Amino acid sequence: MIKQATLTIVDIVEQGKGNIVSNMGEDKVMLNVQHNKYYNLGEVGGRIWELIASPTVIAEIILTLISEYQVEKEQCEEHVIGFLEHLLKEELIYVREK
Repeated sequence: MIKQATLTIVDIVEQGKGNIVSNMGEDKVMLNVQHNKYYNLGEVGGRIWELIASPTVIAEIILTLISEYQVEKEQCEEHVIGFLEHLLKEELIYVREK
């Protein structure tokens, strides 16, 4: 895993391995087996998780969410990067080299 201080829209991210993910209503929940921690990704976080099942450029995630939800680009970008940085800090995702 390549760690960075800050993610950008050109970074490529994908799901980390060793997580058990399940739907709970409209939310997506996850258990990280390695760290024995439970996460509630929520509805939008769950959608982001689905989008990064394979290596995906962050800009593509943002464009997809803008088309699916009523959200401004700047707000979406800020929230997506913040969410992904949290997942990276928790070692739940990988960042690939460009």
